Amino acid sequence: MATKWNPVGWFEIPVSDMDRARTFYEHVFDVKLEEHRMGEGLMAWFPMKQGETGAAGSLVKGKGYQPSPEGVLVYFTAPDIEDALSRARERGGKVVAEKTSIGEYGFFALVQDSEGNRIGLHSRK
Repeated sequence: MATKWNPVGWFEIPVSDMDRARTFYEHVFDVKLEEHRMGEGLMAWFPMKQGETGAAGSLVKGKGYQPSPEGVLVYFTAPDIEDALSRARERGGKVVAEKTSIGEYGFFALVQDSEGNRIGLHSRK
């Protein structure tokens, strides 16, 4: 039986320098991340509202979290991929794959963030 809902409920992106990582993601996506201390760990939550599209998630600095370009690949919706790639470069990100057509599904690009994690960008145009 096929699910009729998106099962992605939360994602966590490991960071080694929270200030640098927050600056990177806030600049690339033009958002503010909300910082929270969780036990001995530190989290910076991406903005989220009930009923809106997208999965909720956070940057995480703490024991057991190690940035890596080979780990889980999270795709972010980018209304303008070229703008997001430019903003990523401005904050020390490296473009791994330039904007590439995926036919009727739009476009994607891959970036290595300020911490060394690989992330994806997706847009319909």
